[in-house]
This record gives sequence, C-alpha cells and structure tokens, in this order.
Amino acid sequence: MITVSVKPLFTAIFTLSLCLAIVLLSPSSPFSSVLSNKQTGNSDIWGVKRLVEWRPCKWWIHRPRIALPAESNGYIRVDCYGGLNQMRRDFCDGVGIARLLNATLVLPKFEAAAYWNESSGFADVFDVDYFIQQMDGFIKVVKELPPEVALKEPFRVDCSKRKGQFDYIESVLPSLLKYQYISITPAMSQRRDRYPLDAKAALCQACYGALRLTRTLEQKAAELLEAIPKPFLSLHLRFEPDMVAYSQCEYPGLSPASKEAIEAARGDRKPWTGEVARIWRMRGKCPLTPNETAFIFQALSIPTNTNIYLAAGDGLMEIEGLKSIYTNVVTKSALLSGEDFLNMHGNTKAALDYYVSINSDSYVATFFGNMDKMVAAMRAYKGLHNTLFLSRRAYAELTSKGLDGKELMQALWLAHKEDFAMGRGSALPDCFCDLKS
Repeated sequence: MITVSVKPLFTAIFTLSLCLAIVLLSPSSPFSSVLSNKQTGNSDIWGVKRLVEWRPCKWWIHRPRIALPAESNGYIRVDCYGGLNQMRRDFCDGVGIARLLNATLVLPKFEAAAYWNESSGFADVFDVDYFIQQMDGFIKVVKELPPEVALKEPFRVDCSKRKGQFDYIESVLPSLLKYQYISITPAMSQRRDRYPLDAKAALCQACYGALRLTRTLEQKAAELLEAIPKPFLSLHLRFEPDMVAYSQCEYPGLSPASKEAIEAARGDRKPWTGEVARIWRMRGKCPLTPNETAFIFQALSIPTNTNIYLAAGDGLMEIEGLKSIYTNVVTKSALLSGEDFLNMHGNTKAALDYYVSINSDSYVATFFGNMDKMVAAMRAYKGLHNTLFLSRRAYAELTSKGLDGKELMQALWLAHKEDFAMGRGSALPDCFCDLKS
C-alpha cells in the first residue's frame, strides 16, 4: 500500500491559499477594485453594456464622391476666434460652407483673443500638406492666392450672430460671386442637417479625417502620452475663475483665494440669487467642483487609485478636493520640461490635451464644451467608447431632493449608467451614426 503524508499537502494548500488572498486583497492589485465594487453592488461604469455604438456614417466614409465642378465660384477664408477647439469647430463649419458654395478654400486665419496668450496660426498647429492631401476630392484648397487676388483684402461676411433659418446660398453666395474673395465667420446656430451630403462629407472629412498636428507638436504630444502611467483616465475638468464667473453660479465654502479670483473675473456678471439661482442650477448650468467630481467618480465605482491625467488649463481652483481622494493625478506641466514646453501657450497646450484625450483609455468631462465634443467624436471615430460626460443636471436635481451618502451615490450611478449605455454625448450626430443605421 502507498501512503501519502497529509501534513505537507495541507501546508502547501494553505500557503497557496494565503498567497492568493494577499494578491486579491492588496490595495495595489488590479483585482482589489473589483472586490470593493461588488461590496457596493455596482461594477465600475466601464463595465456597463453599451446599447448604442457610434461610428462614422457610411455616406461620409464609403459614399462615392461626386466630382467637384471644373471651376469654383471664388475664394473663401474662414476667420476663427477663441480657443483652439472653438476655432477648429468654426473651421470645420467653414469647410462645409465652402463646399456648399463651390468655393476654393484658403487656409484659415486664427484670431485668438488676448486672454488666450497665443499667436499661433493654423500652420503652427496643424499639418497643412496632410490636410490638403486628405481633402482631395472633397474641396479645393490652396496655400497661396493668385497674385491678382492676393493684393486685396477679402470682403468680410460675419454670420456668427445670425439666427433662425439662415441660408448661406441666398445670403453669402452673391457676395462671393461679386467680390471673388471673401472671409467668413460661420453662424453658430446654423443647422448642418440642411447641408447636402457633399457639403456635410467635406465638413466631416476636414474635422476627423484631415486635421492632424504638425510633426513637432505631435512628437511632443506623443512624449507626454508616453510619460503618463498606464492605464489612465483623461479628465477634462472645468472650474476656472472665468468659467465660474460666466456661469453666474454661487458656491458656498470656497477658499478665500478662489472667491477672490472669481470676483476678479466677474465683471458685470453677478451671480444669480433666490429662485432664479435654484432654477439655473437645476438646469445643469453650474460647473461641477473638483470635490463634486470626486464624489461622482466614487458613485461610478471608479477606483481611487486610478491614474488620472488632468486635461485642463492653468488656474483650476479647489483642485485638492479631487486630489485628496484620487491621489494619482498628473498634469502636463509636471510631466514635460524643457524650453519648448515652457514657450507653449493656449493653442499648443490645448493641442497636447486633445491628443492625449483622444488616445486615453477612458475620457470623462465635467462639461460639454467645444473640446469635449471634438474629443468624444474623434474617440468614436477611432472606436474608443469609454467616454462619459458627468451630469451637472442630475447632480443638482438629486441633491436638491435631499439625497446624500449612499442613496445619492446609487441615484448618480443609475443616471450615468443610462447615459453611458445609450452613448449620450459620445459623438456629434452631424457625422456619426449608430450601428443600426
């Protein structure tokens, strides 16, 4: 008869079980967050089943292109104002308008306001040759005007403030035909769904298929991306003095330094009070504070040891409200050095944030501004769907009902779970369709 010693076998099994328990329960273990999430009854938000996935529409990507007319109606330059992503939005609109009017596109003029501290032009940020190559067949683009046209200033057509049923063919084409060279600021309220498909395709191709950073800027962005601990979440957090002042919202409990900075940025915009303030907040008009952002992150079961890249400009207030809970927060200023980075300003720094955000493992925004719309759409273009916009309205409505603690967390979880499952805000409808389309 063969005998087996039980004691060594028991010791081996006990030792193996103990090691496995240590690995699973270790705070630094990738499994630890899963265990903690099960205790709250929720998986992290990225585990929710997606019901809608956005992709570039077939009429844009696969539709045969109609040949451009042999002769154009003249030249159009798009004049762009504001921050980088606002200018990108206006330029993309301008490309669609130029195609609509059968015009030849001149490289745009970037007109940054003084507070952006930026003088970069289009060619300083974007690869011009690549853009022209990728737009072939969609629209004619020229680097330089013919001598007889270049000697004169374009006739300016500012459509930015026009409302309602504004029609470019009726209102702008006559000026193009008369002057042959015009500059245009697109109407912010124009409905792109009225464009013919050729104009919409040109707009979509310009925004998502033809704009890439210059080689130098892309190398710097790639360097930044490489330096960020992986995997990571890119967070676009908006709680700067000018943003809060513009919102006209009040925030009790802010530090004296934050209050002073907001007051300096207010100008004529005084905060709402009384019932108007309550309605304004309930409509989701008040930016989330870093502390509120951290609370929602916890409600969504995003582990507190998550690597977070802060895609934000200078001047963020109350940031310790986030960093005190989520301790692995990194910024571009901490990861990059050198004189070339120190010389960067508004547009080029925003380009770094854009590049990192469209290549991050997850993207979360506390706002739905120009950058967020561009990043979300570009991530959809690349097939990256871990994108979420935190709901300021849901937070305001739920807290106004007196919810707090675990009850508030559960309600916030349900609100964001539905948004993520339906892909709300994950892509702009102008160029993207869900998989059923």
